[in-house]
Amino acid sequence: MAIEKATQPDGFGDSGFGDYGAPPAVDLSQYHQPDYAAGGSKAKMMVWWLVQALAFPLTLHASHGVRCWLLRLFGAKIGQQVAIRPTARVTYPWNIEIGDHSWIGDDVVLYSLVPIKIGRHCVISQKSYLCTGSHDISDPRFGLTTGEIVIENGAWVATDCFVGPDVRIGANSIIGARSTVLQTMPPAHICFGTPCVPVKPRPMPA
Repeated sequence: MAIEKATQPDGFGDSGFGDYGAPPAVDLSQYHQPDYAAGGSKAKMMVWWLVQALAFPLTLHASHGVRCWLLRLFGAKIGQQVAIRPTARVTYPWNIEIGDHSWIGDDVVLYSLVPIKIGRHCVISQKSYLCTGSHDISDPRFGLTTGEIVIENGAWVATDCFVGPDVRIGANSIIGARSTVLQTMPPAHICFGTPCVPVKPRPMPA
């Protein structure tokens, strides 16, 4: 059965391609970022993206100190003995704080439009995505929204998790693999699921 093309309202334009279903609720040609400032100049952003694209992949797998040094050059606050893998990606280093002895795994994304604060002895496992940005779905211009992420001391975000804006993960909590964390999690709990919920207390050393 043929799919009929939708009639677009005035103002949306029509190239004749990709016009399917009901009219769109947003007009991305009018996209805006109200009251948002990245905290760095466009030149600084471009230089950082080049450094991350070219220098990070050339560092040895265990050269955590070199990568921490590069991040600090661009304003990141990074403690002692922090491990950051060469395939980790950071949007704006000046919005990153990582405490002593924490680990950032392979292919982790720190989408740091606003601050991401990671405490001491934390683990962010491979392929996890910490996302401080979203969009206002009630706004026809799809306006940007942001919210800080805080990972408290001793927490472990296991592999392939998504952590959304305005989330705080309590100290010593564990977020199970492939969880979607959309709200704050309490301290010292094992939490998992989509959406992520606290399941049971974490056994703690005596």
